[in-house]
Amino acid sequence: MPAPLRVKLSCLEEETLGELQKASSVPYRTRNRAQMLKLNAQGRNAPEIAQIFNCHEHTVRKTIKRWKDRGLVGLWSSSGRGAKPKWKAEDMEYIETCLQEEERTYNSIQLARKLKQERAVNLSSDRLRRILKKKDIVGKELDKATRKSKINN
Repeated sequence: MPAPLRVKLSCLEEETLGELQKASSVPYRTRNRAQMLKLNAQGRNAPEIAQIFNCHEHTVRKTIKRWKDRGLVGLWSSSGRGAKPKWKAEDMEYIETCLQEEERTYNSIQLARKLKQERAVNLSSDRLRRILKKKDIVGKELDKATRKSKINN
């Protein structure tokens, strides 16, 4: 059985952790870690705290060790989690200029192929469509076409 880990908090640290728990701008995992530390300082052991938070004991122990090693900074999640974007802002600017300057129209499959051939960016047509829709790039050419047809009629 692992040795029990205990945290002793100063008044200032306990107050800071209490403020972290209440702050809505702080990620919920960070708030939970602050509460774990406060519970440990009050005398609760890792298995009890794990049961309260419905997590594994190792998670609680890791939180306590991170607090001891890195202090307050150790409560936040490390950066670099999740998938990295395969495209850059310059790639979307390139697509935008292609749509504005070239006479022809593209569908998302053709744009994805163009990105892959000319910029070595491998995006699926669905993903590219979602990115363009989010940036509000798609549909501008369609608006121009419908305005012209309304004027001509």
